[in-house]
Amino acid sequence: MFEVSEAMWTRGGVATDVELTDRADALWAVVGRAQGELLALVREIGRREAWRGDGAQDLPHWVSLRFGVSAWKASRWVAAADALGSLPLLSHALASGELGIDKVVELTRFATPQTESALIPWARGRASGAIRRRADLERRRERLEIVGAERDRFLRWGYSDDGMRFELEGELPADQGSIVAKALTRLSDAIPRQPDAADDPYPVEARRADALAMLCSGAIASDPDPDRATLVVHARLETLLGEPAAPNAEIEDGPVIAPETARRLACDARLQVVVEDEAGNPLTLGRLTRTASPAIVRALRHRDHGCRFPGCGRRRFANAHHIEWWSRGGRTDLDNLVLLCGFHHRLVHEYGWSLSRNADGTVLWFRPNGERYRVGPAPPETARLA
Repeated sequence: MFEVSEAMWTRGGVATDVELTDRADALWAVVGRAQGELLALVREIGRREAWRGDGAQDLPHWVSLRFGVSAWKASRWVAAADALGSLPLLSHALASGELGIDKVVELTRFATPQTESALIPWARGRASGAIRRRADLERRRERLEIVGAERDRFLRWGYSDDGMRFELEGELPADQGSIVAKALTRLSDAIPRQPDAADDPYPVEARRADALAMLCSGAIASDPDPDRATLVVHARLETLLGEPAAPNAEIEDGPVIAPETARRLACDARLQVVVEDEAGNPLTLGRLTRTASPAIVRALRHRDHGCRFPGCGRRRFANAHHIEWWSRGGRTDLDNLVLLCGFHHRLVHEYGWSLSRNADGTVLWFRPNGERYRVGPAPPETARLA
């Protein structure tokens, strides 16, 4: 723990308030000189490429690793170090303590040798945030930066905690992000508070989560396609009736949910009740057409869960395949359908592979030469007796 003794700033006696602040100002100038020298050294290290060999990708990465600062701050420091090489007045303002490191870093983003003399007194009376705002406005964005922000946008999600939680992560360009933030803020302000909101340490964030779910629910409900305008829940009848020891339900392309959750969703959602036999095969669904109806496809996805090629299981871009081809008299029925991803679907149609499905649901695969395909390593050969 760092402790300060009055002997550090007085020659004796009790320090006055003025002496304390004067000493703090003097130390601030010392800090500024040290930071200015550090930036100058960073500039020279970059010029010599002395950072190479330390496991860093570039100079900002080296600064971040070496001094434990964030990647964002390291990038700003490196950019400021380069700029201060041609901005002597700003360098002096930092070394003298007239301006702090945060203000100087922001000023170097748009200051020039012609404008730095006027910017220093202006920045003296401004907060760092105001200087950053002006830098954002005056600094011309490079086209590559704009394209990069657009190119790098993403949104991904997944389930955790055994399907109890849905995790969402994303990154958008600033203009698109502001639209999302505005929509969620306005909608969350209109959501009534829950009874336990007073005990929630993050009521605003919880209401934003509710707003996102409501926004997406409204978008689905307004979809003109009746098959898409629903949250599909696969549930057994005894689950919806609330019978004791009823099994869990399942959201299509989602997690397993508790019976209580399924019954709540049943209040205002269109449900598909799947009647299954003892082997778990859906029954009494569909009609005989070449193109599988949405109900049949939904039951097929519920049954197969993913591509039925051994070891695959891909769920994205998986489609219904007629085991006995439609052109050869096959029926569009669950017993004659199997879920295949695009890659393994091509194996069948373009590369001569074939498959069959037993009554118990087992799917058998055969190579183009008719040989049975077995997944996994070959069993060890039986040892021959001497």
